[in-house]
Amino acid sequence: MVAAALGLGTAICWGAADFLGGLRTRRLTLAAVLLFSQLTGLAAVALVVAAGGKGAPSLGEVAPAIPAGVCQLVAIAALYRALAIGTMSVISPITASGAAAIPVVVGLATGDELAALQVAGMVAALVGVALACRTPEGARGGAISREALLLSGVAALGFGGFFVGMDAAVQDADPFWSLLVARLSAGAVVVTALAVLRPRIGARPPEIPTLALIGLLDVAANACFTLGTDTGLLSVVAVLASLYPVTTVILARAVLEERLVAIQAVGVALALTGAVLIAAG
Repeated sequence: MVAAALGLGTAICWGAADFLGGLRTRRLTLAAVLLFSQLTGLAAVALVVAAGGKGAPSLGEVAPAIPAGVCQLVAIAALYRALAIGTMSVISPITASGAAAIPVVVGLATGDELAALQVAGMVAALVGVALACRTPEGARGGAISREALLLSGVAALGFGGFFVGMDAAVQDADPFWSLLVARLSAGAVVVTALAVLRPRIGARPPEIPTLALIGLLDVAANACFTLGTDTGLLSVVAVLASLYPVTTVILARAVLEERLVAIQAVGVALALTGAVLIAAG
């Protein structure tokens, strides 16, 4: 029961973070959203690790978390931009289904066998993505631009890389230490990129708390997932956590009044079903 609640908590926090990230990127620069959300998330994870009191692992043990953090940063940047310029109710399920498939493909390449549910999930996701991207001529549904679709693909690859890297890291190191290292690598890339490129930040003080909330929600999702897998079955937590696009879709419909044509709604449902089946496998 506790593990199930933590899985749902993961879905709610991740979905809300994605929605707020995309929404803020519509009004502010991507640089501002990444800077404040990533640094807030880093500070929050550091506090959790400090409170845990566990000794630091060796660099070799957490090495896979370093590229994992960079992959997650690229994924978040691409996703927030895609959500800002595209239809959130379409982008989020597409990204989720693609990200869920990446670890399965990597496992297959390294000798794993696909479960029947995973095969069904990948087929459902592919069909769902194709349908979700269609807008009949003359329809008033939310069309998805090529740029948004490309960015959602980049986000899916990035999140998939994050999952693979973190899975390797937590085999030898404490999950929260692994997450801290991933956040440190992402934070270093953000700060370095801003120092070199010097983009306009443009965030006013009243807007910073919302940006910080994005980082806190993301960390809360990671914490819920980690604690859930530690106290219950990974299969249960992973399936419930994979429902996070539902949160984004609900918020997009309630706040932005997004509407999809019938064929897109079917595609979104199939893509989401595919993500769940892949996680269940």
